[in-house]
Amino acid sequence: MNDIRRAFLWAIFGFSMVMLWDQWQVHNGHKATFFPTATPPAQVASAASAPGLPTPSLPQASAGAGAVPGAQAAAPSAPRERVEVQTDVLRLSFDTEGGSLVKSALLKYADATDPNKPELLFDDSPERVYLAQTGLVGGDFPNHKTPMQLTSTERTLKDGADALAVRFESPDLGGVKLVKTYTLHRGSYAIDVKHEVFNTGSAPVAPQLYLQLVRDGNKLAGESSFYSTFTGPAIYTDTGKYQKIEFKHIADGKAEFEKQAKSGYVAMVQHYFASAWLLAEGVPRENFVRKVDANLYSVGMITPVAPPLAPGASRSVEARLFVGPQEEKMLESLAPGLELVKDYGWLTILAKPLYWLLDKLHGVLHNWGWSIVALVVLLKIAFYWLNAKAYASMAKMKSINPRIMELRERYKDNPQQMQQEMMRIYREEKVNPMGGCFPIMIQIPVFIALYWVLLSSVEMRGAPWILWIKDLSTPDPYYILPLLMMLSSLLQTALNPAPPDPMQAKMMWFMPLIFGVMFFFFPSGLVLYWLTNNLLSIAQQWIINTRMGVPPQFNLPKFR
Repeated sequence: MNDIRRAFLWAIFGFSMVMLWDQWQVHNGHKATFFPTATPPAQVASAASAPGLPTPSLPQASAGAGAVPGAQAAAPSAPRERVEVQTDVLRLSFDTEGGSLVKSALLKYADATDPNKPELLFDDSPERVYLAQTGLVGGDFPNHKTPMQLTSTERTLKDGADALAVRFESPDLGGVKLVKTYTLHRGSYAIDVKHEVFNTGSAPVAPQLYLQLVRDGNKLAGESSFYSTFTGPAIYTDTGKYQKIEFKHIADGKAEFEKQAKSGYVAMVQHYFASAWLLAEGVPRENFVRKVDANLYSVGMITPVAPPLAPGASRSVEARLFVGPQEEKMLESLAPGLELVKDYGWLTILAKPLYWLLDKLHGVLHNWGWSIVALVVLLKIAFYWLNAKAYASMAKMKSINPRIMELRERYKDNPQQMQQEMMRIYREEKVNPMGGCFPIMIQIPVFIALYWVLLSSVEMRGAPWILWIKDLSTPDPYYILPLLMMLSSLLQTALNPAPPDPMQAKMMWFMPLIFGVMFFFFPSGLVLYWLTNNLLSIAQQWIINTRMGVPPQFNLPKFR
């Protein structure tokens, strides 16, 4: 029974790892578990060819609602140009065609593949298309393909100023003029976007405003081949809550989400960063997703500019565009549910308090690496008595293991008698062969949740620990931590009695090696957490075995 217990524990561990692995792949739309193949960059469509809008329309829509915006015969305007503006945290590029946001550099974050460049989220290049677009539907009205004129002059947030406004004005189209004003704030990744709609015609109009994010379906540059995180659209509503939508489901027409709502947001999510369109609570909107080109997808919302505008009347619609890192406290302050773009999966209920505790520890220690170590220590203290019961059960099993081995040899030709004699010994010694399993099973969800916290937290990006560990979000450049983690796993295996079955004995040694190799490619923060957990487990097991009079012994493998 002892070997069955150990095999059961390894099965739990292996299943947990495989489950995490497969969920990462499924979330990112991969078929293969190992070394998924990225979509070639050549399949990215150009931004100029990106039509925007799908066909949904709200009940208040006019007869022309739902028409796809296209090129229009607009009045002559200034030549198309790119307008670059900058604050202390963002450098943004706008296109005067539609007044769309086509590039965003996050100045506080370095690019994953080139630390000398800032992280780009929005982009319009041969390798990447990722844009924020807005416009009007319901008639031949201005949209994201309409040439606009820049009417503001400031390009840089001045010293002492708290806000910078960028204003675009469209020509009259269909009796309507649209003015977009982006207001950037110091230290903020949330941009206020005001749409002013003017009826310049002689008849009432009922336009609708659309807000959309357009992105190609490619994998992120530099993404690990050994683990994947979700990249794609997400929609949040009060009723449907947080709904991730895979690109392949959009392409197949199988995307499921809440379409009508009066709250929430639409977002485009990737590892560590996100963008989102936010409307005020209570404003009716229709959410949509669409495949707009061979490898181009959009997520957005449509809201009416209601009631209908009389000739000469005007109305404005306020929105916000978030483009930045998934810093949990900042996201919580912007909109209900926005923190969910930092995706912890099905263990969110455990992961959120773990992140809260990790953040509090960082406030004291001011180092994310030592905060990880401190958090694992606190978890070990919290689970001390559960672990003590598990290790005590293992120690008892280890003390009677010579008698069990002798029974196996004596009754190897009579399995039924062998089982009866083993059960008799268990009763006499008051040993439960499965007593070490249940306490460990209870802790598995907690440590998997912590795994997700460390994988998802942008705070680890560029965060140093000690000496050679300069970035906890990247693999150890010298493989020291993974090697130590593998050795600690092998030491744990050596401290346990060797199973009598040769095949099980081999598996007990091969599994730490297999998982150890995987950890050579994992972020340093994750490896540090696992190594700390291993070392504390070894120390506790050693102390408990010694107290129970079962001196620790190293059982080396025999593969003959």
